[in-house]
Amino acid sequence: MVSGGVPDEVDQRLVQELLRDARAPFARIAEAIGVSEHTVARRYRRLHHMGLRVIGVPGPQLSGPTRWMLRVHCAPDAATKIADALARRDDTSWVVIASGGTELHCAVDTYSTRERDALLLDKLPHTPRVVSVQAHLILQTFAGTSDIWYAPLPRPDIAPPHETRAAVTVEASIPDAVDAQLMAELAKDGRTSLTDLAHATGRSPASITRRLERLRDTRALHLAVDYAPEYLGFHVLVRFWLRVAPGQLGTVGAALADHPEIPFVAATTGASHMVAIGMFHDTHELYEYLDHRIGTLPGVESIDTAPILREVKRLTYRHAAR
Repeated sequence: MVSGGVPDEVDQRLVQELLRDARAPFARIAEAIGVSEHTVARRYRRLHHMGLRVIGVPGPQLSGPTRWMLRVHCAPDAATKIADALARRDDTSWVVIASGGTELHCAVDTYSTRERDALLLDKLPHTPRVVSVQAHLILQTFAGTSDIWYAPLPRPDIAPPHETRAAVTVEASIPDAVDAQLMAELAKDGRTSLTDLAHATGRSPASITRRLERLRDTRALHLAVDYAPEYLGFHVLVRFWLRVAPGQLGTVGAALADHPEIPFVAATTGASHMVAIGMFHDTHELYEYLDHRIGTLPGVESIDTAPILREVKRLTYRHAAR
């Protein structure tokens, strides 16, 4: 760790190894980095104190709700107050202030048409100082999850064993009560030991190992590494809203999923057919990416780039059983 508590190259390598396999033993991480296991454990504790978290996030099979991505336009002096109000809701998983401080982005889960209508047709439109609301339904996720976009994923050639960048087709199983209890424990800490997980669920460590492998292999469980991007040197965060030519959504989504600058990309409803998150070290890197990478992809017709100014709420999941 360099002076002042700022993560150095060893810390960045540690995070990258966690992105490959969030539950990798410290001994394996130490071998990959070339330092001692004691050093990895000490660095991990320090990073955890600075905000790093490994969190179990349910996949579509377990999460159940409809996921919406909202663009809320506010009066210039109202964004912070409205963002704080959205952050207090248990159905929002993250909230950020973007663009010139008059636009909010947030992810919302709704479990019924009643919940959807209450928020989108009643509560938000009647909130003072809200100018307009655009609600985009998430149709297909190509990389990451809509809960997590802070930590950059490894490049495709070092994709983690359980969390591959490209979409895969697997046979999902029906979760039972033990799965739900296991997921609840992992939502608190995705690196909870097998012994503690076994104790919490009343099952053997061997049984927990098999369940973990099944949940991850069927994508019912995603282990997200949440860490403030500025600690890894990413000081420019943007959201891209893309218009994509008809018939090119899958091609463009798969291409963006292979870009290490893009930890999250999904197809949505609305005038913009796709949304992505970009992470860059500086504005020059963003310019180069716009001009030479995303801007040259066949099928991309236009790009709306919205800088992220402030995160108000990050990575929370609504554990409501409906």
